[in-house]
Amino acid sequence: MSQERRLSPQTRRKPKLGDRVRSIADQLKQETELQIKATSRILGAAAQIAENHDQLIDEVVNMVEEDIEQNQAKSTIYTINSLKQQFNTLRDAKAHFGLKAHSWVELVNKLNNSSPSSLVSGNSFNSISERFDAIESELRMMRVEIAQILSLLKQLVHEQE
Repeated sequence: MSQERRLSPQTRRKPKLGDRVRSIADQLKQETELQIKATSRILGAAAQIAENHDQLIDEVVNMVEEDIEQNQAKSTIYTINSLKQQFNTLRDAKAHFGLKAHSWVELVNKLNNSSPSSLVSGNSFNSISERFDAIESELRMMRVEIAQILSLLKQLVHEQE
């Protein structure tokens, strides 16, 4: 019995040591899983930001292309016949171009002598301004998201140290 009593404390120590090792291993596993989840969220947010950035760039490119197309269209030479085919009445043509004229001849002369920028209506400037405002707003939101991602990354780095 004396031997059994001597073995008892040793057998008790081994499970305690093993339990501690398992506990530490479980804790490390949980921390690793937590870091993986956090990293996954951060990467997902970064991917979303990159996608938003690409969409904004595409929108700006489209705006520039539209402006180029409008400028190229405005550089064409207008004729009375082409305007009469395009518009039913002189009133419709004047309204479209935003010009005042008393005859087709006067309208054609004004169109062919005016600069392309003078033909762009005020509405299109407002539309462009609104689109740029929307893009600027989205960029501000992206900056906030990027700042949040950076703070999460800093927290992860500090936790690992």
